[in-house]
Amino acid sequence: MASAESQQVRDGGGAGGAFQPYLDSLRQELQQRDPTLLSVVVALLAVLLTLVFWKFIWSRRSSQRAVLLVGLCDSGKTLLFVRGNSLTLIDLPGHESLRLQFLERFKASARAMVFVVDSAAFQREVKDVAEFLYQVLIDTMGLKNIPSFLIACNKQDIAMAKSAKLIQQQLEKELNTLRVTRSAAPSTLDSSSTVPTQLGKKGKEFEFSQLPLKVEFLECSAKGGKGDSGPADIQDLEKWLAKIA
Repeated sequence: MASAESQQVRDGGGAGGAFQPYLDSLRQELQQRDPTLLSVVVALLAVLLTLVFWKFIWSRRSSQRAVLLVGLCDSGKTLLFVRGNSLTLIDLPGHESLRLQFLERFKASARAMVFVVDSAAFQREVKDVAEFLYQVLIDTMGLKNIPSFLIACNKQDIAMAKSAKLIQQQLEKELNTLRVTRSAAPSTLDSSSTVPTQLGKKGKEFEFSQLPLKVEFLECSAKGGKGDSGPADIQDLEKWLAKIA
């Protein structure tokens, strides 16, 4: 990150160099008339050019909204990250002690979120997956600009992998249970907060269709059928990313 920023600063120096002939000409003309006036004008021009330059840099950065890859450890996020397309992808840590911290840092700049699920280990990880997904969805709905949301059911090349449809159904059941237990617990949120306290509609079994954001599911395999060196089966994921680009 630091090297990228330093490159932008160097580029800005090059842009400033394009104005140098005009500044030299103005300096010579003013110097012949009034040296004091010269110092004032040059200082004002330097401040103006600096402001214009930084406004350009920050506006360009703000438009570069990234796609966040989130999920538990070993879900396959990093391999998908390596094999991803030209979009700006950010692979957030999946470790329990780090994931919410990094989600908080990057969520406001996300144009989309891809929640990666290990389809082969899903049956034994379903509760952990649902708990993390619950927090991600709550945080996402509290954003001013709600990003596109995809649940990528990875590792479909493994024989024991669960289908996207089955994963969706089981996640809806687990999220419904979490919604009941979380809503029964004392709330620590400020009453003026815009962040929702629960998912879905009260009095109804939870379904993803009840959310204010569209949650899509697809199946993929970062490894493909021949291990890490083989071609990845991520065509549907690439199409989805291209759609939201």
